[in-house]
Amino acid sequence: MRHFDNVPESTTVTVDGKQLNVHQLQPGMKVERQTITTSTPKTITTVKTVTGTVWHVTPPNSVILTLENGENQEFKIPKGQKFTINGQTLDAFGLKKGMKVDAQKVVEESAIEVAQEIKRTGKIPPPPPELKADVPILVVRLPTPAAPAPAVETAAAEPAPKKLPKTASDFPLIGVLGALLCAASLTGMAIRKGVIRIAGSE
Repeated sequence: MRHFDNVPESTTVTVDGKQLNVHQLQPGMKVERQTITTSTPKTITTVKTVTGTVWHVTPPNSVILTLENGENQEFKIPKGQKFTINGQTLDAFGLKKGMKVDAQKVVEESAIEVAQEIKRTGKIPPPPPELKADVPILVVRLPTPAAPAPAVETAAAEPAPKKLPKTASDFPLIGVLGALLCAASLTGMAIRKGVIRIAGSE
């Protein structure tokens, strides 16, 4: 994978005949960049004014001039070229050593012009395959994520007991009931004796 930063907003991709920008591209699209480089040979012509003194001439083909900087430079004489010196029009055969010449220097240089054209094309991903008839369908079951662990409680409440604990036997209860019955019997006897005494005195 390679990440492209700072893609210009003007960058477009041709997808199915439509121009899409970087915001309209979708995951899964196949994008192709094609760079076409064209090299064209050409001749660059430069024209300059030159002033020099004739040092040597080979008519009608060439002349060597001594330039103002003291250097000697050879020039080709185009066919039919005329020179105007001291008001006179001369051809190459009329040039003599020591004559001062004003002319135009034509420099021709070969160069290669390089041009680049960038084409960006893309393809939309194919749709998912259709389900076949009479074929079992299996659905992928993803594992259930584990539930988070409950927070630790500081104090757990104890459940209330269903029955009270048995702390003593039934013998004391029977003793109390027996004492109560004895007291009731004695009270009843005392009441009966008092009633009999009252009746005898009468």
